[in-house]
Amino acid sequence: MKRRNHILMELGGIIGCHQRPDRSFFYKGHQFPVCARCTGVLLGQIVGVLTSPFYTLSWNCISFFCFLMFLDWYLQRMKIKESTNIRRLITGMLCGFALGQLYVDIILRGIAWSKGVLLWK
Repeated sequence: MKRRNHILMELGGIIGCHQRPDRSFFYKGHQFPVCARCTGVLLGQIVGVLTSPFYTLSWNCISFFCFLMFLDWYLQRMKIKESTNIRRLITGMLCGFALGQLYVDIILRGIAWSKGVLLWK
């Protein structure tokens, strides 16, 4: 178990997470391999990709969700308002969901473009 947790922590570091314990969740005494915000982004991306065939966000909504995560980070960075792990998770999930939807949209547009089809609405 310890070896697997060590490998996951290394993977979390490789993907670029700071992995600060005070900004991470713990389960049964083991720290998540990514912080609360990255956990939200990863979960949101999975849901965003999986739901994209059934529901797609507008580009305005995608921008807004990403802005919310940036705003949470910015307010904390400027020491205006300290964020919480729950807020980091929620804003990360919203941004991740938007990014997952955006990835699918960009990939589909790229495929259509390569076939000579115009998809811009």
